[in-house]
Amino acid sequence: MIAYPHIPPLVAMSRTDFADGARTRVRIDVFSDTICPWCWIGKRRLERTLEVRPDLDAELVWHAFQLNPAMPAEGMDRKAYLEAKFGGTDNARAVYGRVIAEGARESLPFDFGAIPRTPNTLDSHRLVRWAASRPPGQTPMVEALFDAYFAHGQDVGDPEVLARVAAVAGYDGDCARELLSGDEGRAEVAREDMRARSAGITGVPCFILDGKVAVPGAVEPDVFLRVFEEHGIGADATGDSSPQQFPSSPKTSVESPRPDARTAGKAARSR
Repeated sequence: MIAYPHIPPLVAMSRTDFADGARTRVRIDVFSDTICPWCWIGKRRLERTLEVRPDLDAELVWHAFQLNPAMPAEGMDRKAYLEAKFGGTDNARAVYGRVIAEGARESLPFDFGAIPRTPNTLDSHRLVRWAASRPPGQTPMVEALFDAYFAHGQDVGDPEVLARVAAVAGYDGDCARELLSGDEGRAEVAREDMRARSAGITGVPCFILDGKVAVPGAVEPDVFLRVFEEHGIGADATGDSSPQQFPSSPKTSVESPRPDARTAGKAARSR
């Protein structure tokens, strides 16, 4: 875990406690890319964490971070991309093997062979930003984009595909199509990405918990739970924030978390 002493206003949020039974409202800012496999894994692990912390009323706020900001607007043929990045499909298969194995533990059906193109993700980030002000909010949009790309090989850089994904996920597809036909949100997404890098974020996923601490990588639920406890996130009036026992939780030590070392320090290798 990395504590940032000077987090820009984008993520410098104070915790807000409120009387709603024994629950505490917590804001979790998530920096991710829509074609980052570890981000989907990290999302699922955070969700599993929150299942055993019913005292937390978590608000997830999603922020853009482009792993390939120089990607052409039309994207790139997947084989050409793998050749340029990994030296060919065989090398890529070895890298993605770990992603597939970790994804299987989270019941995530990664199908890298179904992906025909590696897209530019600017428009998909515009869509996530747009979803923040519309029901059902950002998180279902993020999930729909991950599923469309990783499980079904859809080109999430194609505006028409994005509009269809939005419609299937419960948003107004026509409004999404109208958004993507213009420039709304382009500058904002670019600024958001730059601010993340200025804050010291170099890989994704990265989770800012209640404006207090940054947790990089697709860490296991027990790591999230320990960070919550160590930083008093969700502690009740007595200071007791101990969660219920996590059922069937794979144990990863705080000192040697496995997946986040790849996502934070070597994020680009498995994209």
